[in-house]
Amino acid sequence: MCSLIAPHVQQGGIQTAYVMPNLVPPISNTDQAVEYHASLSKLAPTTKFLMSLYLSPTLTPDEIRKAKASGVVWGVKSYPRGVTTNSASGVESYDVYYPVFQAMEEAGLVLNLHGEVPSDTDKGICVLNAEALFLEHLHKLHAAFPKLRIILEHATTRAAVKAVKECGDTVGCTITPHHLQLTVDDWAGKPLNFCKPVAKYPDDRAALRAIIKEGHPRFFLGSDSAPHPLASKLPSAATHGLETVTSCGCAAGVYTSAILLPLCTHLLESFGALDKLEGYVSTFGRTFYRLSEAQEGISSVTLRRVGAGSEGTTEAARVPFAYIHPEHEAMPEGAKDRIQVVPFMAGATLNWEIAP
Repeated sequence: MCSLIAPHVQQGGIQTAYVMPNLVPPISNTDQAVEYHASLSKLAPTTKFLMSLYLSPTLTPDEIRKAKASGVVWGVKSYPRGVTTNSASGVESYDVYYPVFQAMEEAGLVLNLHGEVPSDTDKGICVLNAEALFLEHLHKLHAAFPKLRIILEHATTRAAVKAVKECGDTVGCTITPHHLQLTVDDWAGKPLNFCKPVAKYPDDRAALRAIIKEGHPRFFLGSDSAPHPLASKLPSAATHGLETVTSCGCAAGVYTSAILLPLCTHLLESFGALDKLEGYVSTFGRTFYRLSEAQEGISSVTLRRVGAGSEGTTEAARVPFAYIHPEHEAMPEGAKDRIQVVPFMAGATLNWEIAP
């Protein structure tokens, strides 16, 4: 899977990628992050990979200082236990991590928050209100560590937008392209659009679009691009057996890496925010992460219009139905070990593409 998707970052028009640590096993220390960074850089040598560590009880202030000194680790990702993909080792209480957060504040590392609380039917908590109920933790952490840069990742609600705006300049927020498009009706019964946090109501989507259209500098792109094999998104009784299908769930994640910049351009144009594209996909995030274009050797990317109202549609503007590992193309459809990933808006034609 890694060899298939690592080159997709550049293919999608992105030169700097922030790498999340929720693998199996998770990337929970500096040595693992350095090793992972080396493997990614070998597969995609022209992409700048920024690594993160998984917040877990094994993470210590000394490890934070070691991570900073490595030069490749830029932050720590927090997953509340059990809320999303590979979060079984996630957080149950933030209080025990205060020494780690203090070390991060001193070292200048970023805290990335998956902003949901675990579902609990006895307490009335489900996927549709889990983000709103998490926001008190964001405010508490920001109050305790006002100089710690915190990013509320992949926000999906009007309440989240309001909460981040109420915080100081050290709190940012990422918004995915798919959450700029989807609402609850688009994933209920449609596994390929299912991700965590789930897309919410039309009014929530309107709030996400409005803050991007406003050009607020603390709201920027976070793709949350998740390359789940098709077999994990659409478990089949024919290939996995009834017992397996009845005991497993659809993997949470939407894949966008290979089409990311044209997709963002297509979507922002659809709600009148095309003039905010550069801030959303590039400058706002780079500023928050304190990345210098000159230091990092970042070059410009040119997009061109295709499809309706242009000279014609090119094959590059049509989203593939699947990305298949070259060594697996000869395998029969539905083969258990076939590595193939279905991207967001598969089969659709985008109005923009990256110019050669």
